[in-house]
Formats: sequence, C-alpha cells, structure tokens
Amino acid sequence: MQVVCLDLEGVLVPEIWIAFSQRTGIQEFARTTRDEPDYDKLMGYRLALLRQHGLKLADIQAVIGGMAPMDGAKDFLDDLRARFQVIILSDTFYEFADPLMKQLGRPTLFCHRLETDAQGFVSAYRLRQRDPKSHAVNAFKSLNFQVMAAGDSYNDTGMLAAADAGFFIHAPASIAAQFPQFPVNTSYAELKAAIDAASARLRASAS
Repeated sequence: MQVVCLDLEGVLVPEIWIAFSQRTGIQEFARTTRDEPDYDKLMGYRLALLRQHGLKLADIQAVIGGMAPMDGAKDFLDDLRARFQVIILSDTFYEFADPLMKQLGRPTLFCHRLETDAQGFVSAYRLRQRDPKSHAVNAFKSLNFQVMAAGDSYNDTGMLAAADAGFFIHAPASIAAQFPQFPVNTSYAELKAAIDAASARLRASAS
C-alpha cells in the first residue's frame, strides 16, 4: 500500500504570491518559502504588506482565478492517481486553492486557512498544525502506507525526509545543493520514473 504526497505551488501550479507580485507590480510579494525558511516570519511579512497597500483577499483571489496549472501537471497527476493514492500537502490556503484544484481534477488537499475582517482584509492565518507536511507523512506511515513525496522548497524538506522516498522537482539549485540526499528532477517525466523506481524498490523490500 503506497501513497504519493506532493507539494502544490512550484510543483503542480505556479507560485501564487509570485503571480500576485507580477500582477500588482509590488516586488516584495515575490518572496516565497524558497527565500524565507521561517513560514511564520514570511506570512507576517505578507499580511503586513497587504495591509500597507490596501489589498484584500478578493484581490488575491482575482489573480488566482486567472492562473492555470503548469504545463503537463494535470496529465502527470492523472497518471499518478491512476496508480497510487495521491495527497497534496501544501502551505497554501483553502481560500486560495479552489480554482486550481478544480483544474487539477480536485485531488485531495491538506493545507491551511485564512481569516478576514469585516472589510475583507486578511487578518490572520491558521495553520492546520505545525510542520504539517512531515506530520502527515508520518501519519500515513503509521497506517502502514509506504510514502513517496516530492517538493521544491525549504518547507518540503521535512516531508521528503520523513517519506520512504523523497524527491525534489523544479527546485532551485541553491536549495537542492543544501539537501543533496534528495534526488533532483527537472521534469514530470523524470519524477514519474523516479517514483515508479522507488515504488518497485519499496514493494520488493516489503515482500
């Protein structure tokens, strides 16, 4: 019994905050978990920046509504889901993700929630739990699943380390160099082959 866990942004869809930065022309919004490993610090920075520029949740959702998955992402995901149970483990928010989940065929998504005030400004964010990705992987393993995982950034490394097999996909060279234990893949075809090889290896080890 095997599960594949995937990050969302940077893996299957473009980075939402980078797209928002490009749409608004505010470069500071382009800062992501690839730049700042401390997620609380990053989100505090983002919320303050939104308030500073008078931007609301609806403004972000308008940008997301015009986004699409990366080229080949839907076919890659469909192929995986035909052969494995697939869970998307993301540090995005349900209030952001729905249009993109619809385009991906609504895979199962574990992420976080945002809170807004009466004026529609994002007032707070609520994490599902601390270090949610590695906790999820460990929970699946406690249910006797073998877990394979792929991500692209600092906040994925705990998940990759907890998995029975962890891989980078689309990761910046600077991050990949800091974590050489995780094989680097630059395309969905490469990642598919890596997952299939890991699956066969894990099945053999369990028999």
